[in-house]
Amino acid sequence: MQQDPLLVSGTFLDEVSHDIPHQNWGRKEWEADFGHMTKMGIKTVVLIRSGYQRFLSYPSKYLMNKRGCYEPPIDLVALFLELADQHGMEFYFGTYDSGAYWQTGDMARELDDNLFVIEEAYQTYGHHASFKGWYLGLELSRKTKGAIDTITRLGKECKNVSGGLPVFISPWIDGKKAVLAADQALKKPNAVSLEEHRHEWNEIFDGIKGAIDIVAFQDGHVDYHELEDYLRINKELADQHGLTSWTNIESFDRDMPIKFMPIKFEKLLLKLKAAQKVGCEKAITFEFSHFMSPQSAYLQAGHLYHRYREHFGLT
Repeated sequence: MQQDPLLVSGTFLDEVSHDIPHQNWGRKEWEADFGHMTKMGIKTVVLIRSGYQRFLSYPSKYLMNKRGCYEPPIDLVALFLELADQHGMEFYFGTYDSGAYWQTGDMARELDDNLFVIEEAYQTYGHHASFKGWYLGLELSRKTKGAIDTITRLGKECKNVSGGLPVFISPWIDGKKAVLAADQALKKPNAVSLEEHRHEWNEIFDGIKGAIDIVAFQDGHVDYHELEDYLRINKELADQHGLTSWTNIESFDRDMPIKFMPIKFEKLLLKLKAAQKVGCEKAITFEFSHFMSPQSAYLQAGHLYHRYREHFGLT
Protein backbone atom coordinates (compact mmCIF):
# COMPACT_ATOMS: atom_id res chain seq x y z
CA MET A 1 0.00 0.00 0.00
CA GLN A 2 1.44 3.33 -1.08
CA GLN A 3 2.04 5.83 1.69
CA ASP A 4 0.31 9.20 1.48
CA PRO A 5 2.74 12.05 0.76
CA LEU A 6 3.89 14.37 3.51
CA LEU A 7 2.30 17.73 2.74
CA VAL A 8 3.01 21.20 4.08
CA SER A 9 0.30 21.74 6.69
CA GLY A 10 1.73 24.69 8.61
CA THR A 11 3.53 27.97 8.03
CA PHE A 12 5.30 30.66 9.96
CA LEU A 13 3.93 34.20 9.79
CA ASP A 14 6.87 36.59 9.31
CA GLU A 15 5.08 39.72 10.44
CA VAL A 16 8.06 41.69 11.77
CA SER A 17 10.56 41.39 8.95
CA HIS A 18 14.23 40.99 9.79
CA ASP A 19 16.14 39.95 6.66
CA ILE A 20 13.22 39.59 4.22
CA PRO A 21 11.44 42.64 2.76
CA HIS A 22 8.14 43.58 4.35
CA GLN A 23 5.13 43.31 2.00
CA ASN A 24 3.08 46.08 3.67
CA TRP A 25 -0.08 44.03 3.84
CA GLY A 26 -3.20 45.11 5.68
CA ARG A 27 -6.36 43.25 6.67
CA LYS A 28 -7.49 42.73 3.06
CA GLU A 29 -4.26 41.06 1.99
CA TRP A 30 -4.00 38.90 5.11
CA GLU A 31 -7.60 37.76 4.72
CA ALA A 32 -6.84 36.71 1.16
CA ASP A 33 -3.64 34.94 2.20
CA PHE A 34 -5.36 32.84 4.85
CA GLY A 35 -7.73 31.77 2.10
CA HIS A 36 -4.80 30.72 -0.11
CA MET A 37 -3.26 28.84 2.83
CA THR A 38 -6.50 26.94 3.36
CA LYS A 39 -6.61 25.88 -0.30
CA MET A 40 -3.09 24.46 0.10
CA GLY A 41 -4.06 22.48 3.19
CA ILE A 42 -2.40 24.63 5.84
CA LYS A 43 -3.95 24.09 9.27
CA THR A 44 -1.29 25.58 11.56
CA VAL A 45 0.06 29.14 11.63
CA VAL A 46 3.01 30.19 13.76
CA LEU A 47 3.90 33.76 14.67
CA ILE A 48 7.66 33.60 14.17
CA ARG A 49 8.26 36.43 16.65
CA SER A 50 6.00 38.83 18.48
CA GLY A 51 8.58 41.56 18.10
CA TYR A 52 12.09 42.23 16.90
CA GLN A 53 14.19 44.95 18.53
CA ARG A 54 11.82 47.97 18.71
CA PHE A 55 9.26 46.75 16.19
CA LEU A 56 6.20 44.86 17.46
CA SER A 57 3.39 42.78 16.02
CA TYR A 58 1.05 43.73 18.87
CA PRO A 59 0.88 46.74 21.22
CA SER A 60 2.77 45.25 24.15
CA LYS A 61 2.46 47.63 27.08
CA TYR A 62 5.40 45.94 28.75
CA LEU A 63 7.78 46.24 25.78
CA MET A 64 6.73 49.77 24.88
CA ASN A 65 7.30 50.93 28.46
CA LYS A 66 10.33 48.80 29.30
CA ARG A 67 12.21 48.72 25.99
CA GLY A 68 10.91 51.81 24.21
CA CYS A 69 9.38 49.73 21.44
CA TYR A 70 7.24 51.43 18.83
CA GLU A 71 3.47 51.12 18.99
CA PRO A 72 2.38 49.21 15.86
CA PRO A 73 -0.33 50.72 13.64
CA ILE A 74 -2.29 47.44 13.69
CA ASP A 75 -2.53 44.58 16.17
CA LEU A 76 -1.45 41.75 13.88
CA VAL A 77 -1.65 39.12 16.61
CA ALA A 78 -5.34 39.90 17.10
CA LEU A 79 -5.88 39.83 13.31
CA PHE A 80 -4.05 36.51 12.88
CA LEU A 81 -6.01 34.91 15.71
CA GLU A 82 -9.29 36.18 14.30
CA LEU A 83 -8.45 34.72 10.88
CA ALA A 84 -7.21 31.47 12.41
CA ASP A 85 -10.50 31.21 14.32
CA GLN A 86 -12.44 31.72 11.09
CA HIS A 87 -10.46 29.11 9.14
CA GLY A 88 -10.32 26.49 11.90
CA MET A 89 -6.54 26.77 12.21
CA GLU A 90 -4.22 26.30 15.18
CA PHE A 91 -2.17 29.38 16.13
CA TYR A 92 1.17 29.28 17.95
CA PHE A 93 2.40 32.49 19.57
CA GLY A 94 6.07 33.34 18.95
CA THR A 95 8.20 34.99 21.62
CA TYR A 96 10.03 38.34 21.51
CA ASP A 97 13.54 38.83 20.08
CA SER A 98 15.42 41.89 21.33
CA GLY A 99 18.31 41.27 18.93
CA ALA A 100 20.80 41.08 21.80
CA TYR A 101 21.27 37.33 21.40
CA TRP A 102 22.37 37.73 17.78
CA GLN A 103 24.93 40.35 18.80
CA THR A 104 26.31 38.66 21.91
CA GLY A 105 25.69 34.96 21.29
CA ASP A 106 24.22 34.73 24.80
CA MET A 107 20.60 33.57 24.78
CA ALA A 108 20.15 34.33 28.47
CA ARG A 109 19.85 38.02 27.53
CA GLU A 110 16.38 37.23 26.13
CA LEU A 111 14.99 35.58 29.24
CA ASP A 112 13.63 38.37 31.44
CA ASP A 113 11.62 40.23 28.78
CA ASN A 114 10.03 37.07 27.49
CA LEU A 115 8.84 35.96 30.90
CA PHE A 116 6.70 39.11 30.93
CA VAL A 117 5.69 38.83 27.27
CA ILE A 118 4.45 35.26 27.69
CA GLU A 119 2.15 36.21 30.56
CA GLU A 120 0.95 39.38 28.82
CA ALA A 121 0.22 37.56 25.56
CA TYR A 122 -1.82 34.79 27.14
CA GLN A 123 -3.82 37.21 29.26
CA THR A 124 -4.61 39.25 26.14
CA TYR A 125 -5.18 36.54 23.52
CA GLY A 126 -5.56 33.23 25.32
CA HIS A 127 -9.35 33.30 25.01
CA HIS A 128 -9.19 32.65 21.26
CA ALA A 129 -10.20 29.13 20.25
CA SER A 130 -7.26 28.98 17.82
CA PHE A 131 -4.61 29.79 20.46
CA LYS A 132 -3.14 26.30 20.68
CA GLY A 133 0.49 26.68 21.67
CA TRP A 134 3.79 28.51 21.78
CA TYR A 135 6.85 28.93 19.61
CA LEU A 136 10.16 29.90 21.18
CA GLY A 137 11.56 32.09 18.45
CA LEU A 138 15.10 32.21 19.85
CA GLU A 139 16.68 29.99 17.21
CA LEU A 140 19.48 27.80 18.46
CA SER A 141 22.07 25.42 17.16
CA ARG A 142 25.05 23.66 18.66
CA LYS A 143 26.73 25.02 21.80
CA THR A 144 24.59 28.16 22.03
CA LYS A 145 25.53 29.98 25.23
CA GLY A 146 22.74 29.97 27.80
CA ALA A 147 20.38 28.08 25.49
CA ILE A 148 19.44 25.08 27.63
CA ASP A 149 18.54 27.10 30.71
CA THR A 150 16.75 29.83 28.74
CA ILE A 151 14.72 27.42 26.60
CA THR A 152 13.82 25.35 29.66
CA ARG A 153 12.65 28.32 31.72
CA LEU A 154 10.68 29.88 28.87
CA GLY A 155 9.08 26.60 27.87
CA LYS A 156 7.97 25.90 31.42
CA GLU A 157 6.61 29.44 31.80
CA CYS A 158 4.55 29.00 28.61
CA LYS A 159 3.07 25.82 30.02
CA ASN A 160 2.46 27.32 33.46
CA VAL A 161 0.48 30.32 32.22
CA SER A 162 -1.56 28.43 29.62
CA GLY A 163 -2.48 25.22 31.38
CA GLY A 164 0.09 23.09 29.58
CA LEU A 165 -0.30 24.14 25.94
CA PRO A 166 2.47 22.64 23.75
CA VAL A 167 5.73 24.46 23.07
CA PHE A 168 8.00 24.00 20.09
CA ILE A 169 11.36 25.14 18.77
CA SER A 170 12.86 25.25 15.27
CA PRO A 171 16.64 24.97 15.55
CA TRP A 172 19.09 24.83 12.69
CA ILE A 173 21.60 22.18 11.69
CA ASP A 174 25.09 23.69 11.66
CA GLY A 175 25.75 22.51 8.11
CA LYS A 176 27.76 24.02 5.29
CA LYS A 177 24.94 26.42 4.34
CA ALA A 178 24.59 27.82 7.87
CA VAL A 179 25.87 31.29 7.00
CA LEU A 180 24.41 34.64 8.00
CA ALA A 181 22.11 36.39 5.56
CA ALA A 182 24.52 39.33 5.42
CA ASP A 183 27.44 37.11 4.38
CA GLN A 184 28.33 37.08 0.70
CA ALA A 185 29.35 33.43 0.83
CA LEU A 186 26.75 30.72 0.29
CA LYS A 187 28.69 28.04 2.15
CA LYS A 188 31.26 27.82 4.94
CA PRO A 189 34.31 25.52 5.08
CA ASN A 190 33.49 23.84 8.37
CA ALA A 191 30.25 22.00 9.06
CA VAL A 192 29.07 19.74 11.85
CA SER A 193 29.48 16.01 11.20
CA LEU A 194 26.64 13.55 11.63
CA GLU A 195 28.15 12.13 14.80
CA GLU A 196 28.85 15.56 16.28
CA HIS A 197 25.28 16.55 15.49
CA ARG A 198 23.93 13.43 17.18
CA HIS A 199 26.07 13.87 20.30
CA GLU A 200 25.39 17.58 20.78
CA TRP A 201 21.64 17.39 20.21
CA ASN A 202 21.34 14.40 22.50
CA GLU A 203 22.76 16.63 25.25
CA ILE A 204 20.50 19.55 24.32
CA PHE A 205 17.34 17.44 24.23
CA ASP A 206 18.25 15.90 27.54
CA GLY A 207 18.68 19.38 29.02
CA ILE A 208 15.33 20.77 27.84
CA LYS A 209 13.18 17.75 28.66
CA GLY A 210 9.81 18.63 30.16
CA ALA A 211 9.87 22.15 28.71
CA ILE A 212 9.55 21.43 24.97
CA ASP A 213 7.05 19.19 23.22
CA ILE A 214 7.84 19.59 19.53
CA VAL A 215 11.03 20.13 17.52
CA ALA A 216 11.04 21.21 13.86
CA PHE A 217 14.60 21.46 12.53
CA GLN A 218 15.19 23.91 9.70
CA ASP A 219 16.07 21.84 6.64
CA GLY A 220 18.03 24.25 4.45
CA HIS A 221 21.52 24.21 5.94
CA VAL A 222 22.80 20.95 4.47
CA ASP A 223 22.93 19.68 0.89
CA TYR A 224 19.94 17.78 -0.47
CA HIS A 225 21.81 14.46 -0.64
CA GLU A 226 22.83 14.83 3.03
CA LEU A 227 19.46 15.89 4.39
CA GLU A 228 17.89 12.46 4.94
CA ASP A 229 20.76 11.36 7.20
CA TYR A 230 20.48 14.45 9.40
CA LEU A 231 16.69 14.23 9.53
CA ARG A 232 16.91 10.59 10.55
CA ILE A 233 19.16 11.48 13.48
CA ASN A 234 16.77 14.28 14.44
CA LYS A 235 13.83 11.88 14.42
CA GLU A 236 15.67 9.20 16.40
CA LEU A 237 16.74 11.71 19.06
CA ALA A 238 13.27 13.22 19.26
CA ASP A 239 11.74 9.78 19.75
CA GLN A 240 14.34 8.91 22.36
CA HIS A 241 13.57 12.05 24.38
CA GLY A 242 9.79 11.95 24.01
CA LEU A 243 9.51 14.85 21.55
CA THR A 244 7.22 15.14 18.54
CA SER A 245 9.26 15.50 15.35
CA TRP A 246 8.16 18.02 12.73
CA THR A 247 10.26 19.40 9.90
CA ASN A 248 10.64 23.05 8.89
CA ILE A 249 10.65 22.94 5.08
CA GLU A 250 12.32 26.16 3.97
CA SER A 251 10.47 27.43 0.89
CA PHE A 252 13.26 29.87 0.05
CA ASP A 253 16.48 29.01 -1.76
CA ARG A 254 19.81 29.13 0.06
CA ASP A 255 21.74 28.23 -3.12
CA MET A 256 21.19 31.55 -4.90
CA PRO A 257 23.43 34.63 -4.57
CA ILE A 258 20.28 36.74 -4.04
CA LYS A 259 19.05 36.23 -0.48
CA PHE A 260 16.30 35.11 -0.41
CA MET A 261 14.14 33.98 -3.32
CA PRO A 262 11.37 31.35 -3.63
CA ILE A 263 12.79 27.86 -3.94
CA LYS A 264 12.67 25.69 -7.04
CA PHE A 265 9.76 23.24 -6.73
CA GLU A 266 12.02 20.24 -7.41
CA LYS A 267 14.13 21.15 -4.37
CA LEU A 268 11.07 21.55 -2.16
CA LEU A 269 9.86 18.14 -3.28
CA LEU A 270 13.22 16.51 -2.51
CA LYS A 271 13.09 17.87 1.02
CA LEU A 272 9.50 16.76 1.60
CA LYS A 273 10.35 13.24 0.43
CA ALA A 274 13.39 13.07 2.72
CA ALA A 275 11.28 14.13 5.72
CA GLN A 276 8.63 11.58 4.85
CA LYS A 277 11.17 8.74 4.56
CA VAL A 278 12.43 9.28 8.10
CA GLY A 279 8.94 9.59 9.58
CA CYS A 280 8.54 13.30 10.37
CA GLU A 281 5.00 13.78 11.65
CA LYS A 282 4.26 17.21 10.18
CA ALA A 283 5.79 19.67 7.73
CA ILE A 284 5.66 23.40 8.34
CA THR A 285 7.36 26.01 6.17
CA PHE A 286 9.19 29.28 6.42
CA GLU A 287 7.26 30.71 4.96
CA PHE A 288 4.13 30.75 2.88
CA SER A 289 3.33 34.45 2.51
CA HIS A 290 6.64 35.50 0.95
CA PHE A 291 7.71 32.35 -0.85
CA MET A 292 4.58 30.36 -1.78
CA SER A 293 1.65 32.77 -1.87
CA PRO A 294 0.09 33.76 -5.21
CA GLN A 295 -0.08 37.35 -3.93
CA SER A 296 3.56 37.49 -2.81
CA ALA A 297 5.78 40.35 -3.92
CA TYR A 298 7.85 37.62 -5.61
CA LEU A 299 6.22 36.46 -8.85
CA GLN A 300 7.93 33.07 -8.53
CA ALA A 301 6.09 32.37 -5.27
CA GLY A 302 2.75 32.14 -7.02
CA HIS A 303 4.23 29.76 -9.59
CA LEU A 304 5.54 27.58 -6.75
CA TYR A 305 2.06 27.58 -5.21
CA HIS A 306 0.51 26.41 -8.48
CA ARG A 307 3.16 23.73 -9.13
CA TYR A 308 2.69 22.43 -5.59
CA ARG A 309 -1.10 22.22 -5.90
CA GLU A 310 -0.86 20.62 -9.34
CA HIS A 311 1.61 17.99 -8.18
CA PHE A 312 -0.42 16.95 -5.16
CA GLY A 313 -3.82 17.32 -6.82
CA LEU A 314 -5.04 20.09 -4.52
CA THR A 315 -7.94 21.78 -6.28
